[in-house]
Amino acid sequence: MASKFKKKDKVIIIAGKEKGKVSEITSIIRKSNRVILSGVNLIKKSVKPSKLEPDGGIVQREASLHISNISHIDSKTGFRSKVGFKLLQDGKKARYIKKTGQLIDNEKS
Repeated sequence: MASKFKKKDKVIIIAGKEKGKVSEITSIIRKSNRVILSGVNLIKKSVKPSKLEPDGGIVQREASLHISNISHIDSKTGFRSKVGFKLLQDGKKARYIKKTGQLIDNEKS
């Protein structure tokens, strides 16, 4: 199944306390339609000492945002844009920006 959002896509936040900030997707939680963006929506969480966090204490980390609160950014214009799908000559499905028709080439390589 193809998705409009993939890791390392540049997105802008369109709703919430972080509205207007530009970031990059670090991970996607498909089950609950949420994404984690780098350096945005930071929370403080109290953590008990463990193997991963030997000292414990208060840790700052990125919380998830609902996928409806983000939008793609067109790399040429810098404005937010809608994404569609089209079939290429070789039969592959590709994402493109609807306004300009430019292909999004962030495919995994």
